[in-house]
Amino acid sequence: MKVVLMQDVPKLGTKFQVVEVSDGYARNYLIPRGLAQPATSALLKEIEKHRQKERQKEQRELERAQALAQKLSNIVVEISVHAGEGGRLYHAVSAHEIAQRLKEQHQIEVDRDQVLLDEPLRSLGVHSVPIRLHRQIRATIKVNIVAAPA
Repeated sequence: MKVVLMQDVPKLGTKFQVVEVSDGYARNYLIPRGLAQPATSALLKEIEKHRQKERQKEQRELERAQALAQKLSNIVVEISVHAGEGGRLYHAVSAHEIAQRLKEQHQIEVDRDQVLLDEPLRSLGVHSVPIRLHRQIRATIKVNIVAAPA
């Protein structure tokens, strides 16, 4: 029997996937628990419409991320930090602080999880910091760390 999965089912398939299962498994387990519905032509058309909407939404997000990446490539975020002798910082600059300064200085909001730092920045100067805007798109901003006046 062909069924359409209404939820992800381990070892069987993902949501909205059409799978072939035994009649008993479908009637006695999948359908009563709301995990699947019989694959009718009306349901398949509805799922195709849903997939089309998802593709359009994904395309809009991709275009928005590309536009933002273009904008971010020209941005320099300046962060003032207290430093000791030899340019040694008193505290490291974290992804959270970079995201916060990006919002304050350029009104661009990114989540700190999108700022891809292997470890916090610990030295003065200009650093290139990658930002993940989408699964496929990354942008790089420049972060200029300067010594704060004492």
